[in-house]
Amino acid sequence: MRPLRFLPLLPGLLVAGATLAPPLAAQSGRIAYESFALPNGLRVLYSEDRSAPIVTVDLWYYVGARNERPGRGGFAHLFEHMMFQGSAHVKKSEHFQLIERAGGSLNGSTHDDYTNYYETVPSNRLNLALWLEADRMRSLAITPENLENQRETVKEEKRLRVDNQPYAPTFRNGIIWPYDSTTCFAYAHPGIGSMDDLNAAQLADVQAFFDTYYAPNNATLVVVGDFRTAELRRLVNQYFADIPSHAAPPPVSCASKLSPGTVRREVTDEHANLPAALRFYRLPSHDDPDTPALELLESILGEGESSRLNVGVVRHEQAALQAGLGALGERRGPGVLFAYGIANQGVDVQRLDSLIGAELDSVRSAGVTADELTRAKNQFRAQQVDERETTFGRAELLQHYSLFHSGPADINTDLDRYLAVSAADIRRVARKYLDPANAVIVTVKPGAAATTKTGGSE
Repeated sequence: MRPLRFLPLLPGLLVAGATLAPPLAAQSGRIAYESFALPNGLRVLYSEDRSAPIVTVDLWYYVGARNERPGRGGFAHLFEHMMFQGSAHVKKSEHFQLIERAGGSLNGSTHDDYTNYYETVPSNRLNLALWLEADRMRSLAITPENLENQRETVKEEKRLRVDNQPYAPTFRNGIIWPYDSTTCFAYAHPGIGSMDDLNAAQLADVQAFFDTYYAPNNATLVVVGDFRTAELRRLVNQYFADIPSHAAPPPVSCASKLSPGTVRREVTDEHANLPAALRFYRLPSHDDPDTPALELLESILGEGESSRLNVGVVRHEQAALQAGLGALGERRGPGVLFAYGIANQGVDVQRLDSLIGAELDSVRSAGVTADELTRAKNQFRAQQVDERETTFGRAELLQHYSLFHSGPADINTDLDRYLAVSAADIRRVARKYLDPANAVIVTVKPGAAATTKTGGSE
């Protein structure tokens, strides 16, 4: 599945490339690209687009929460912050200043299987973006002061975005509960880490993490936009070719199985004013043949005003303030599909859970209509077009297909797999993955402070 598109329970970081008219190749659904590799292992993909004087540099390191080990959770996210603390020729926070002064935008984000960093700049500043990425790949400033500063920054982010947000701790835990930390630690611990793990991080740990994962042979550089190929190759060789490769990172293992038995949990949320019901289902890795049908099923059940959960649970039964369904599926290992509902005032949470379960079971038993399937395919096609509208969107797509598919060439053929999905395929994957024995079912009850504030309790 493509990255999670819909998650109202948690505040998120909005990142986007600059909008411009797409080239003819993008309008027709095809993206032309070329590639080369440096002797140190850095892979480079590039796609020229002269429609506007803008270019995106998008660098993915193949490191995320899946690469962490017990006692050192949250390292990948901590390191994303460390990467903006300066390098041999760049002062602390100067990376942001230089790009913004050049009229560009930038950001970074941590995921389960990768960490990305990008800059979208006027095309005459391509050299600046490449130089900045190369300088911190070669010589990141790993100092006690930077570590302590960013450790506290991440801890505050955790308090703000997770610990003190209603339903957020339940969601954070819910997406890891389907997997056993003893056999699949990669996907059975929270990516933001714990306070204990963050406090335990030592400078030597951070340096070792950098030496293991932030190397040219563990990264792919994608450049999309207005540039000359000869000049791009010259700049990449000038800035990156002398950065040494490192030993290959250790492999990641995850042993898990579908439908081991229903698990039920009840939690109390001191920040929630209303009860909530959530269901978490195990999914296969992104490269599984079931992924297209699963993503269309996700759309039919939980995306938009016409989705089954919204129509059935919110509008018809009026049992939920909001209800939806999404997935964490952009993984080389197993993913998670989740359904949720936040109860309306006075609605029993067990009734809400039953209504959500009934909507999911209806697809397992009776399938979906031709109109629902057509609408889901149209939504997916529209999303594909939308993602190709920006240089950043195309860069991220090239990265996605390079890492999670057989190769970047799938960027021009993947739509065919989705359009070929039948109603029988949707019912088959619903029966397989929405099996109650494959679910962790969670009910959330407001805490005493919340029920006192709203003047009642269940």
